[in-house]
Amino acid sequence: MRVDWTTFWPRIVESTGETILMVIATLIFGSILGIIIGLLLFITRKGNILENKILFQALNILINIIRPIPFIIFLVAISPLTRSIIGTTIGTWAAIFPMTIAASFGIARIVENNLISIDPGVIEAAKAMGANPLQIIFTVLIPEALGPLILGLTFVTIGLIDFSAMAGTVGGGGLGHVAMTYGYQRFDGSVMLVTVVILILLVQLAQWIGNTLSRKIMRR
Repeated sequence: MRVDWTTFWPRIVESTGETILMVIATLIFGSILGIIIGLLLFITRKGNILENKILFQALNILINIIRPIPFIIFLVAISPLTRSIIGTTIGTWAAIFPMTIAASFGIARIVENNLISIDPGVIEAAKAMGANPLQIIFTVLIPEALGPLILGLTFVTIGLIDFSAMAGTVGGGGLGHVAMTYGYQRFDGSVMLVTVVILILLVQLAQWIGNTLSRKIMRR
């Protein structure tokens, strides 16, 4: 049975809003966690300002374990944890929780790689002027890495749109749920086409915003 587009458009609009909510909320929470983890990875490396071999190795191993897991498997694997914290494994916020965990470790690695590229002389100069570790982090490391970090977060945002679609196939809501329920299961190609087009437009919008912000910051 094909959908009646005169009455189905509000469902598409609602699902698009759910997808945008999943992506934005995950990007905010994942960025906070990811930046903290990435900073800890960098500053606890050997020879860095707060060297701590045990903490560095623990975080490094954790990231290397979680990052390679395909998101759809990760989503199902931590569903008991999602249920215990969110109260359900169905719906938008139940999708945001595993998306945030998965995204935070990817962002952490991006942050670490951007920080490694900073000229060590800049950090040494800050130390010579008497800056403490906290001052180095907020006045040297973060400002120096901000432009490339935004490009990295743009890449992550595009990945999150993909995550949101996968989450929708297992009850997470959003455009993925619409595509699976009304498109794939009912063999309605028009629904699949519309959801794919909207997802492509969201990706293009995210890329444009990320490129624009990054150019403005790098010119400063």
